[in-house]
Amino acid sequence: MAMTQHKIEEFIDLLREHWLKNQDKGLTQLLQRLADEAGCEQALSEISDDTLFYQLKMGETNKDEMIPGIAKDCEEDFKTALLRARGVIE
Repeated sequence: MAMTQHKIEEFIDLLREHWLKNQDKGLTQLLQRLADEAGCEQALSEISDDTLFYQLKMGETNKDEMIPGIAKDCEEDFKTALLRARGVIE
């Protein structure tokens, strides 16, 4: 339950920031715009929460930028990644 609550709070924070930048839009218009930007063609009611969440989180980043959750685990070279994965180095 705590993870769900955290996700809801993060979604609301992201939505708040986005909505403040687009105050001329109603909530459903804003959500539809996010869905359109994500490339969704189905009706708004058919789009997953994760799609909207991802678009809020990553929509304004450079398309070549790595996803933050993946970037934190990247290593510059394979040897370091292997040693870290085996617990040899921290």
